[in-house]
Amino acid sequence: MPGERLTQRDRRQIATGLRDGLTYAAIARLLRRPTSTITREVMRNGGPGDYRADQAHWASKRKVRRQPAAPPTSAPRNTALGGRDPRIVEEVVAHIAALFIRTGLPQMAAHVLAALLTTDSGSLTSAELVRRLHVSPASISKAVGYLTALEIIKRERDPRGRAERYVVDDDAWYQAIMASARIDTEIAAVSLRSAHALDPGTPAGARLENLSQFLHHVTDDLVRSAEHWRRVYFARSAAD
Repeated sequence: MPGERLTQRDRRQIATGLRDGLTYAAIARLLRRPTSTITREVMRNGGPGDYRADQAHWASKRKVRRQPAAPPTSAPRNTALGGRDPRIVEEVVAHIAALFIRTGLPQMAAHVLAALLTTDSGSLTSAELVRRLHVSPASISKAVGYLTALEIIKRERDPRGRAERYVVDDDAWYQAIMASARIDTEIAAVSLRSAHALDPGTPAGARLENLSQFLHHVTDDLVRSAEHWRRVYFARSAAD
């Protein structure tokens, strides 16, 4: 089964799993296939939002008919992947993306972030992401917009040309934690003002006041911890 081509029935099960919100790993378990197989299948056929089983099946049949017979050759290592086997990279990306999706990231944003994290340079252009993930430039643009709004990645001008590069820094999670902390601090402040407006002696006022105090203390602890461990790990990385 793992070595066989996907059937039309397999593809319809993939489409059903995507509609039900299943991760690629969960769909792979149902079909008893590698997660990388499901990832490649979905990404080369429109991505999770535009995958159509019957269209994907006929596209695969046309591709098989078009392929000319050629003597087997050893495939060159992909230099963009640091010389790694592309199948291994795809498997790693699929597993990391599946975990990100479970945290609430949209599927395309999860795959873009996983692709960046598994690149030695920590950066890719839109064209490079399109080739790696087999999706449209519009899908990449939307995912990048989402991730930059969260301050997990940033945009930089490619010094080798006019294209933008999307970059994930080593301390991306620190930046994301700090962005989240700023939002929680605003929520705490608004909750406290609202508590006083409604009267802290009422159930609604007391609830908002408790929420404000809770967020204030948790955010303060989180920021101090993030700053400490950032100094420990990223100062050490810079020294190395």
